[in-house]
Amino acid sequence: MALKCDNCGKGVQHGNYVSHAKNRTKRTFRPNLKRVTLKIDGAKKIMTLCAKCVKLLKKRAYK
Repeated sequence: MALKCDNCGKGVQHGNYVSHAKNRTKRTFRPNLKRVTLKIDGAKKIMTLCAKCVKLLKKRAYK
């Protein structure tokens, strides 16, 4: 599974761990991805979405 949201394109970002002594080491920030089955135009489609997109799609579906 690719580490990228199919809806918004959110992906892996890189940064640093910073200790109390301000020592810096590399780290990665990974998105919170979920595999979701959606019904699009009457057909089921499996998509990889971040948690924020899943929340937005649920919210819009009930209106």
